[in-house]
Amino acid sequence: MNEKIKYDGLTCPIPKSDYNRVLLAHGGGGTLSHQLINKIFLSQFGNEILNTLHDSALINVDSNRLAFTTDSYVVHPIFFPGGNIGELAVYGTVNDLAMAGAKPLFISVGFIIEEGLEIEELWKITVSMKLAAEKANVKIVTGDTKVVDKGKGDKIFINTSGIGIISPDVSINPVNCKPGDKIILSGKIAEHGIAIMSARENLEFESAIKSDTAPLNFLVEQMLQTSNKIHVLRDPTRGGIATVLNEIAAQSNLGISIEQEKIPIAEDVKAACEILGLDPLYIANEGKLIAFVDPEVADKMLKTMRSNEFGKDSSIIGVVTNENPKTVIMKTSIGSNRIVDMISGEQLPRIC
Repeated sequence: MNEKIKYDGLTCPIPKSDYNRVLLAHGGGGTLSHQLINKIFLSQFGNEILNTLHDSALINVDSNRLAFTTDSYVVHPIFFPGGNIGELAVYGTVNDLAMAGAKPLFISVGFIIEEGLEIEELWKITVSMKLAAEKANVKIVTGDTKVVDKGKGDKIFINTSGIGIISPDVSINPVNCKPGDKIILSGKIAEHGIAIMSARENLEFESAIKSDTAPLNFLVEQMLQTSNKIHVLRDPTRGGIATVLNEIAAQSNLGISIEQEKIPIAEDVKAACEILGLDPLYIANEGKLIAFVDPEVADKMLKTMRSNEFGKDSSIIGVVTNENPKTVIMKTSIGSNRIVDMISGEQLPRIC
């Protein structure tokens, strides 16, 4: 079944044995997402900037180094414990710029609104975006609004793009990963995904689990002031920390070793994951980052991160190695080793 599908004289690189329709899992950040990106989009749009697959495009304009990013938000429900789709859109774009070591400056906003959305809900979302932009110290400078027929959308979808500027001495890129790098996680994982799931399914836990949605640009700024020996930064959103670690291992052609006991996770989130049968390593976060730093500055960097409100639970969770290239291996709490693969399906769709 390796015959190619042809259309108007063009050859599609997807064999018939692959899925012939888009699935929710294609948007989950895992294996199917990467297949879709590589076989469809990169095969047609690929260039020296896009092919780096960074959270932001790194662009040189005259003597300025810019970061440029875009993202779309389709989270359901649009209001959830700890946030809503509006502030999520602002913080998500700010964080993507920050993961390139950029200072976020300007954001665009595009609204796709379903007929019938209550004006009060739209107002609350708009106000939250204004407050989020102020908190992150960015300006919303342009935008667009479209309204679609009732039943042709899901209340509201938001697209945001952002531009930031990168200092000359900053070089943060997945390919900069080096053997010996210490891996620092900025806080407790899986809170956003479980908050969305609890709101979506009307689940009640002993304590309310809130999304960790937050702007990380000031945390990154503090980190860069501590040392410029930060090789890689990523925010583990869709697909969680497991997906991000696998992406970096693949791009750098190195191995990654992590320790389960060092990964911070709240007890209520851990219990919720056990009840729901979900693996917290694959659950989305919206206010956490993973940093790969030179081992010489790891302890100093950890101290800096813990001094920030969004990094107070930071922990060194692992190290980069020459062993087992392109593989993530976790030492479990019982002392065994487990390969942490990239997820193939979709644990929680419509998470951001």
